[in-house]
Amino acid sequence: MVADYRCFFCFARAFERIIKKENLSPDEKKCFANDLFGLFNKVKHEFSVPVLLRELHVLLKQYSKNPDPYKEVKKQSNDLVLDMYTDLKKLIFESEDQFDTALRLAIAGNIIDYGVSDHFDLQATIDKVLNSDFAINHSRKLKEAVSKAKTVLYLGDNAGEIVFDKLFIETMMHPNLWYAVRGAPVINDSTLEDASYVGMDVVADVIANGYDAPSTLLEHCSAEFNELFNKADVIISKGQGNLEGLLDNKTGRDVYFLLMVKCDVIADRLGVKREDFVVVKRGDKK
Repeated sequence: MVADYRCFFCFARAFERIIKKENLSPDEKKCFANDLFGLFNKVKHEFSVPVLLRELHVLLKQYSKNPDPYKEVKKQSNDLVLDMYTDLKKLIFESEDQFDTALRLAIAGNIIDYGVSDHFDLQATIDKVLNSDFAINHSRKLKEAVSKAKTVLYLGDNAGEIVFDKLFIETMMHPNLWYAVRGAPVINDSTLEDASYVGMDVVADVIANGYDAPSTLLEHCSAEFNELFNKADVIISKGQGNLEGLLDNKTGRDVYFLLMVKCDVIADRLGVKREDFVVVKRGDKK
């Protein structure tokens, strides 16, 4: 998915926050900013958001001398939702439609995104998603497709959010479901370490996609992951980053995007509003 001019301003704001947090000298901060805008100038009008984000975080790791700058934040996010796990499980079990409730909670977890903002109100988002109409709602199609699928591939997104995904996967109880994480640390996206920490490997087969972009870029992912992607009958794609990598990819697979819309660019593309919740099958209209 090719971005538009508004993405440049979003990147600049995001990395301004990062530069302020990192223990860099004034000269290092200046060099970091110069390199950042050098990347902007290099790609000019045509660029993929996940590809550029990946390159920017390569720079961050170099300047911070830290291979996983969000490691502590990811643990905090995982612990935050793990502490809620029992209550959330009870909420799902006691609901009239367990699939719908678990799906809504999974989408609520998408608010935990340090690539967009350092601040979020998780409980308020949970309350809102449980009591809101989805701007696009293909959840019934998704439920039916999962019930018929031999293989389901679930593309994970962020740490913390992965615990909500686990609850949804436990609710679906599909006998052959794979959960995919990033191939290496990038922003606060989930990795194999996070999957093990929250016990995802107990409820699903877990696979790393083989690349460190905050998305699913099939041309860069491992052969093992691509084989699974092409074999899966249903693909559940969590979050805006995965959508950006797959929305225009002509794979022919049934992909269902689950997310909270976090920017005007994606809102315009989907024909919804910013902060709307959506469950949309790729290629289907409202």
